[in-house]
Amino acid sequence: MRTAIAYTSARILLLVAAAILLYLAGARGLLLLALAFVISGIASFVLLSRQRDAMSGALSSRLRRAGERAAGFRARLEEGARAEDDDAGAGEDGAAGRAYARAEDRDQGVP
Repeated sequence: MRTAIAYTSARILLLVAAAILLYLAGARGLLLLALAFVISGIASFVLLSRQRDAMSGALSSRLRRAGERAAGFRARLEEGARAEDDDAGAGEDGAAGRAYARAEDRDQGVP
């Protein structure tokens, strides 16, 4: 998270610096904004490549850890659902068996 904040701050700083330099050079209005964005984008591409690589590495490792946690959570959910299905299946067999036994008892005349 710290790398993303540092990279974003550096990008904003480059944008402000480009805008100030262009203002001093005489650019005004929409031209000032457009040129400031283009110049700061090119400058950040060249000057901030190390910070961008560090940020992308931190982000990808964070996403990988989140994916591993999600896979573990998914496995626990499936295991719980499987156990619940096994319990429900055993309960259905037991109820069906009791109903069958009562029907046999009724057929044999046992109250």
